[in-house]
Amino acid sequence: MNKNILALAIAGVLSVGLAGCNSSDDTTASTTPEPTTPAPTATGVTFSATPVASTDAEHLTTYTKSVATVTYSDGSTKDFPLTYNRLFKNTDQVATVNGSKQAAGQLYDMDMKPIMDPNGAPVIAETPDANSLLNVDGNLFMVTHWEYDSILADGQKSYKAAGWYSRMPMEMSLSSINQDKDGTLSVVSQQPVDFASVKGGWIFCAGGPTPWNTHMGGEEDYDLYFVPGEKKYTTTAAGLKALTEVYFNNTQTANPYQYGFPVEVAVKKDGSYDVTKHYEMGRGTWELARWAADGRTAIYGDDGAYAGLFMFVGDVANNPKAGGTVYAAKWNQTSADGADGPGANISWVKLGHGTYDEIKAIVDSNITINDIFEIALTDTPGYIPTRAGSAETVWIKLKPGMEQAAAFLETRRYAAYLGATTEFTKGEGVAFNEKDKKMYYAISYIQSSMLTNDGGPVDDIRAAGNAAGATYTFDLAANQKDTAGNPINSAYVATKAYVEPMLLGKPIVADANGNTADVNFIANTDNLFYSEPMRTLFVGEDSGNHVNNFVWAYNVDSQKLSRILSTAAGAEATGLQIVDDIGGYAYIMSNTQHQGDWIKSQDANLTTKLKAEAEKLFGVNSVGTLNYYLQADVGYIGGLPAITAPKK
Repeated sequence: MNKNILALAIAGVLSVGLAGCNSSDDTTASTTPEPTTPAPTATGVTFSATPVASTDAEHLTTYTKSVATVTYSDGSTKDFPLTYNRLFKNTDQVATVNGSKQAAGQLYDMDMKPIMDPNGAPVIAETPDANSLLNVDGNLFMVTHWEYDSILADGQKSYKAAGWYSRMPMEMSLSSINQDKDGTLSVVSQQPVDFASVKGGWIFCAGGPTPWNTHMGGEEDYDLYFVPGEKKYTTTAAGLKALTEVYFNNTQTANPYQYGFPVEVAVKKDGSYDVTKHYEMGRGTWELARWAADGRTAIYGDDGAYAGLFMFVGDVANNPKAGGTVYAAKWNQTSADGADGPGANISWVKLGHGTYDEIKAIVDSNITINDIFEIALTDTPGYIPTRAGSAETVWIKLKPGMEQAAAFLETRRYAAYLGATTEFTKGEGVAFNEKDKKMYYAISYIQSSMLTNDGGPVDDIRAAGNAAGATYTFDLAANQKDTAGNPINSAYVATKAYVEPMLLGKPIVADANGNTADVNFIANTDNLFYSEPMRTLFVGEDSGNHVNNFVWAYNVDSQKLSRILSTAAGAEATGLQIVDDIGGYAYIMSNTQHQGDWIKSQDANLTTKLKAEAEKLFGVNSVGTLNYYLQADVGYIGGLPAITAPKK
């Protein structure tokens, strides 16, 4: 370097250094920057309604025509047209397993080898369910459930195919996600989650993010039931047979007490993950376990008839494995019978306390239900009449020392034994409204075990019935006690239940398209997710009463209900998750599953037309099966800016 240049450079550095020290020799006039006004932030949103499908093509398409009107912190508003964006289809070859590409919905055995059907075709699920879009140290990942296998490649329903199984061992996908500058999301890479460490997975239903930024979903276990005429409970042959023969390849025998628990996938920054089945949270037909903001309180959706409402209260925040207490709700009805959804005061029966290690040890001991209960088919002195997951009244008596095993492995049955209410029908999604201290619970059908005088041993819930169901609102409170008078260590204890008018389904006489519920109201509520900044409860349908299922937005302040997504005909709306702010954008995650699962009550002429239109739009596969039946979408509603909670 030229010496003069070097000298000038050094002088410049010294000059800057002296000026930075506010030297007395500095005669440069200081300037104070002018204050800047922070840019307004989006603090609220309302949605216009997406019209009901009016053409065959619209019936067969998942779409939104809603506009989000966003309110900003300075009082201004702006409209944002929404769009539905597909991330991937179940049949897209986006997953990588052992160096080879596989379909996103491909199912695997314990060695992560693809499962093939009797015809040699890959078994690809058409049933994406839960989504958890997670920001892990600046990296975006998404966990997606595959609930069950509905149809084989040759068009046969899986449960009807000769030599096949009614239910498959199931799977989750872990996708690495890219976010473009305009907010568009795309899949960078994908891998199936390996469940061999927890003996495989079974019917992964709903789920969502935990307060500690992991994914947790429900593992529905329909298969343990009482056999009329026999003094025992059993598991359907197809259930354990599929796990034993297809998943374990006959190297071990599936144990029913390994399934039916909340399942957690903890994703790490590098894309690796840990899997945990939370035995300490109890076993049932769980849609999901939804957590309150305290990281200690979870409410479960319990699917099926003669079901319950359950709560877990952990000992340590954000660490359920450390142990906790499981409770079951007791319904104390306060309003008159009626199709408007009866109201009630809620009390809680303590079932038991346990840690992960304690309950896992019981599971691993190969205990059976006959080790836990004495069972009788007739009224027997000292036995308690129960209905749990079945209309059969069964008299049971707890064996000595089996309290903990009953509480965590026969959670619903033990709840009935101790006097909790097991008359709910098809409990589905759960959501918490933190500010208002409310919880929402989806009851898809107010029928079956909820009906008045159903002949059961008790009659806690007395309803006239509503085939379109309702989303119940529960008031939450702290400082509550269980039915034995012991404190419940949670500020999120449900004390009162009722149905808000706009959250009640409206059955009708079938309209021209075969809808048997009013299309301007929710029918058969299922997925729930609440957005605190938007002050909005989002609801996804699983309805046999609407030709097209919908996703809805319900503003809890204005009570305005807006239809914001119409799913392909026959498809359930699943995977509902609201992400209020990732990279300056908000997202409404939503999937479709089992599209073309035609509803018997639909108009026959419409069904015929839609099948013909579906063949034109989607074509058929090599063996003549309508591709429309085989396709399912994982995606999201986009177009929203990040929404932030207004400052108090």
